[in-house]
Amino acid sequence: MKEKKTFIKDLQDKSIKELVQMRRTLKQELYGYKMKNAIKGLKETHKIWDVRVKIARINTVLTHKNKEQNGGNMK
Repeated sequence: MKEKKTFIKDLQDKSIKELVQMRRTLKQELYGYKMKNAIKGLKETHKIWDVRVKIARINTVLTHKNKEQNGGNMK
């Protein structure tokens, strides 16, 4: 539980550019895990779920940062 809180705090301290880069890297990692899993080469399948959760958390923080930056006027 503490890991989640520290991860979110770390994300909130990063800039939007850093978050976008981090998300891009995690998406590439997720793709690699999915490909390995498709050919039955991935032993730790829980990593797929972990990376997906991290991407979702980054997206949440990005949304909040964009709303703060634009004053809540997003369409």
